[in-house]
This record gives sequence, structure tokens and C-alpha cells, in this order.
Amino acid sequence: MVRRLISMFWLIGFLMILYYISGPIKGAMDSIDSLALPLTGKVIVVDPGHGGMDGGAVGADQTLEKEIALIVSHKLRDYLQQSGANVYLTRETDRDLAEDSTNSVSQRKVEDIKNRVAFMEEKDPDIFITIHLNALPSTQWRGAQTFYHPNQPQSQVLAETIQAQIRTNLENTTRQALAINGVYVLKHANRPAALVEIGFLSNPDERELLKQASYQDEMAASIYLGVLEYFSEQN
Repeated sequence: MVRRLISMFWLIGFLMILYYISGPIKGAMDSIDSLALPLTGKVIVVDPGHGGMDGGAVGADQTLEKEIALIVSHKLRDYLQQSGANVYLTRETDRDLAEDSTNSVSQRKVEDIKNRVAFMEEKDPDIFITIHLNALPSTQWRGAQTFYHPNQPQSQVLAETIQAQIRTNLENTTRQALAINGVYVLKHANRPAALVEIGFLSNPDERELLKQASYQDEMAASIYLGVLEYFSEQN
């Protein structure tokens, strides 16, 4: 599966090189700016869940949701930027978005989630994607799943295209995109928005996959391909 994804990106790169080389020869390209990458002009906010004192879900081996969410978000940002998108991360490092002066844990969480929405509003993106990991008392559950707010039809389209790419490329889940009411950032996004739960830290096998750089890259690439498909359908 990794080989297939890598081959796809090599093909895109090869076609871009051909375009650059043949353009001047044919007189079809006046400058490098004339090459329109597929996400040129798109603004995207990627939101790595949790951070700082809020570690999020925790695996039996103390693997933290906040750490893997940030790694995958960085990888996703790189893919999106390579296709021309203007990408903003709500956090670049291990921190939350609460004020430094706020000491109460509960208050920090409230400020953090509200500031993520404020960050989104400031950047005014075309789409918003928040990355999380799951954990349950039972170890049997596994598989990435994408969620959207039920009152936002375009969010459903975005979530479904991302989930379809995850199913196709990773081949380890049959889950479908699902509507969910109780996620604050999705409810207040006011634009196409999706929550991607990339797997279960409570499942030992999936946890080991989620800790592997190659699998993290596959997950980020699958989300990226879902975004490409979404904008392709919109156009």
C-alpha cells in the first residue's frame, strides 16, 4: 500500500517536471507561476487535537493522542502545501491554545477549544480538518473514522471523501463517515469541516501501527487524497 501511494506521488512529480521542461520549448509557459497546482488558492486549517497539559487519549503503553495527532498533522500539511494550498496549523508544537495565565484545567480546556474556533475564523479557510485518536475501555475496537456535523451538507461530502480514501488506501477498516452533534469545533466551523479519528490507541495492534512513521505517512496521504477529491468534485 505504501508503494502504491509513493508511486502516485512520484507520477505527479514526474508530470510536473515534464511540464516545466516542455513549457519553455513549446512557448506555452511564460513563467513558473503559470503552473497551477491542484490546491492553489485554497486555504486549509489543520487542527492537531489536544496538546500541552491535555494529552488526550492514552494507550496502555502511555502513547499519547496529542503526540501522534501532531505528527500526522505535520505530514498532512506538507502534502497539502506541495499541492499549492495555504495551510495553517492551530498548533505547531506540544501546547494548547489557552492563555498562559489560566491555571484551572477545566478553564484551560474551555479556552483552548474556543480559541481553536477563533483561529479558524481568523484564517477563514475553505475547509477545516481536526485530527484525533480514539480510546475505549474495550480493546476490540479499531479503525479510522471521519465525522461531520449533520447540519452541514458540504461537511458530509468532505468527510465521506476522506473516509473513502482511508478505506481504499489503508484497507483495514470498513467504517463509514458518520454525523455527530456534540463536537464544538464542527458545530461552530461555519464551513466544510471534518473530524478524523485516525485509530484506536486502546487496540494493541492498531496502536503499534499508529506509532510507525510509515503508517502515519499513509494516513496523512489518505486524508490528503480525500481533500484533493473533495475540491475536484467542487470544481
